[in-house]
Formats: sequence, C-alpha cells, structure tokens
Amino acid sequence: MANKENQYKKNEVYHERASQAKTVRKIVLICVAVLFALVLVVLIGGYTYLSNALKPVDSEGDSREVEVEIPVNTSTSGIAAILEDEGVIRNATIFRYYTRYKNESDFQAGTYTLNSAMETDEIISNLKDGRVMTETALTITVPEGLTLNTLTERLAEFTGSSQEDIFAVIDDTDYVHSLIDEYEMLTEEVLDEEIHHPLEGYLFPASYPFENEQPDIETVVKAMLDQMEVIYQNNKAYIEASDYTFHELLTMGSIIEREAREARDRFEIAGVLHNRLDDDMMLQVDPTVAYAQGEHIYMTTYDDLDVDSPYNTYLYTGLPPGPISTVREQSIVAAADPNETDYLYFYARYNGEIIYNEDYDQHLEARNTYRHEWEEATNQDEENEEE
Repeated sequence: MANKENQYKKNEVYHERASQAKTVRKIVLICVAVLFALVLVVLIGGYTYLSNALKPVDSEGDSREVEVEIPVNTSTSGIAAILEDEGVIRNATIFRYYTRYKNESDFQAGTYTLNSAMETDEIISNLKDGRVMTETALTITVPEGLTLNTLTERLAEFTGSSQEDIFAVIDDTDYVHSLIDEYEMLTEEVLDEEIHHPLEGYLFPASYPFENEQPDIETVVKAMLDQMEVIYQNNKAYIEASDYTFHELLTMGSIIEREAREARDRFEIAGVLHNRLDDDMMLQVDPTVAYAQGEHIYMTTYDDLDVDSPYNTYLYTGLPPGPISTVREQSIVAAADPNETDYLYFYARYNGEIIYNEDYDQHLEARNTYRHEWEEATNQDEENEEE
C-alpha cells in the first residue's frame, strides 16, 4: 500500500514538473515570437522609411521642374541640403548616406533643370554632368593627389609669380600663425619642425574662379583654405568622433588619396591603415617614400626604402609628420570613418585594382605576381623621358 502511495506521489510530482516545463516552454516561445516580431517590425519599418526617403518627391502627374544651382566647390552635404531645400529630394541625410553607399562622388557645379518626380539615381546621374554658369575671367583647377611642389608650379604660372616667391609666402612662419588664428582647422601641428611645408595638404583640390585677371598668391591660397575649412566644418562630427586630430586625419587621407583610385577602396584602405596603426605596425606605404625622396616614383625599390626621413613609413612607425598631397573630401571622411575590416595588407596594381589580405605570405604572393606591371610602367616612363 505504501509503495502505491509513493508511486502516486512520484507520478504527481512528475506531472507537476512536466506541466511547469511545458509552461516555461510556452513562455520562452512567446518571448522569442514577440522578439522576432519586434525585430521584423523594426526591419520592415527601417526599410520602408529608407525606401520612402529615396522615392521621388512627387508622382509623374504632380511633378514640377526645378532649376537648381550648385555653386562651385559645394560639398556632398551642401548639395544634399540644396536639393532638399529645392524640394527635389525628401531627406538630405539619407541622400548623403546613399551616395556614400553607392560610392558616388565628383559631382559637378552648375545649373541643373531637375524634376520633382526624378528617381534618386537619376538625380545623381544629372549631378555628374552639370553646366557651370559662373562666368569668370580666370579659373585654376587643382587635382587631388598633388604634392605642394607640383601645386606651386601651377600656382606660379597662374599668379605670374615664381615658385620660390610662392614658397616664401606660404612657408613664412608669421603668415602661417595668422592663418592659424583665422581657421579652426589649422593648429600648431602644422609648424612641427619635421614637416616640409606647413600648408601641405590643406589647400583643397577644386576649380577656383577669380574675377581678377591675375589674382595674387594670398588670394588664391585663401580661397583654397576657405574651401578646406568648409569641408572641415561639414564633417566635424566624423572628425571629433575619431581618435585622431584633423591634421592626422588629413595626413592619413593624403595617403589614401595616393593609393586608391576607386571610391570603394578609400574606405577599405582606411580600415587597413587603422588596423596597422592600432597594432603598432609600420604603415609601409610607398607614396610616403616617394614624398620623402621628393620625386615621383612609379615603383619603390629597396634602395628607396633606405631614405632616412620621418616621412618614410618603412623606417618609422605611426603616421608621417604631415600630409603628402592634396586630399579630396571623401578621403578625409574615409580616414575618419573607415570600414571595419580584418585586412592588414593591401597591394595596388598598376591598373588600379587593390588586392587585400590578412596573411603576409598571401600579400607577398600578390606583390610578386603583379610587380612586373610597375616595372614595365617604369621602363616605359624612362624611355619616354629619353625621347
């Protein structure tokens, strides 16, 4: 009899525990279902929001033509703000991030006839083929990736000054101090004794129109610094969120500028550079060696790597003392907000393709496979010079 009672109690406990377990499973399933539903709602909501933000402002039937003027040297953020103000796009912030996602850049200044029923991609396409309306007596165009030595050659021809006279102005300590007082982006970092030229990298590459037939050097330099200050202010959130100063970001951006041809590679190379800096690895990037040598080098040789200069990133860890060239906005943003990547190495082919690797041996294999392309280009360059 006692055995039957014990068995009954055991069965009762078993059923009670089974019921509790069943209840717990139900609760867990309900929680998972609710969580999944919430995630799904957020994803659907986010996708719907982005899709609506990128849709045309008006339908075909209600569309209207809008004449939009994009001033010379307007940043991507500025262009987005103008388009939103003119009622051509719904959201300037979404437009700016969309252009970055699509690796779209190099928009042209000009006057555009746009339509409020245009798709975002159609607007972007139009912005790359503008008709500049500004009528000026003289315009100087400064490309990205120019060293100050090359840039001052152009400035000398444009202003009618000698290159020596230009350097006498822009390297003058008192003049640079006056600029530091005027521009927030400029700090005492530019007066580091290891830096070749204080304003290297700070003269923004763009087209600059002038009403006077031959402006003086201070006028041209101020126009270029004014535009870099605009770039600095427009991207201040990225800059202040970074662990690096603007001077350091500009330095990194100039390296990116010299290494990457395609927009998508700028953010990936930036990620590699950040990884190497975080791991206290030498950057070992060839453009810094060329800058240390003071000449254009197609292919870095082992002899080139021996040049004793703080700009030689094969000899010294960390960033070089300052920028090595003019820098576009996207390269600065990439330096401040790089892709998250595990890559530690990259090799730039002559055709512009970038090969990324996590493993050093694989990196060497890529270098050995494609190094001949640079050798052939170097030989061709030497033959052309002889002719």
